[in-house]
Amino acid sequence: MEGVMAMTGASFAAAPAGESSVYCPQMPLAFLKSGDAARIVKVRGKGDVHHHLENLGFVEGAAVRVVSEQAGNFIVEIKGAQVALDRSVASKIITAAA
Repeated sequence: MEGVMAMTGASFAAAPAGESSVYCPQMPLAFLKSGDAARIVKVRGKGDVHHHLENLGFVEGAAVRVVSEQAGNFIVEIKGAQVALDRSVASKIITAAA
């Protein structure tokens, strides 16, 4: 996907015994900074908000990039569209390094 920047400085650590040998840290979208890119791991929550986010393209495996972040409000790019989210909604979207 053109225009998506890869996260730099992401660290990988060994997974607990009995699991995959590569561990990719997961964090809410609300923890990303302007310019960061990630993949969506899951969307927490139920009901209308969850359904609305899925309709906007926030589904498992989708690439997302933070265009800007100010005062807890985010503009993110997902599937070629820019979407505005507040911190509470961004906290429901769990991501991992792209």
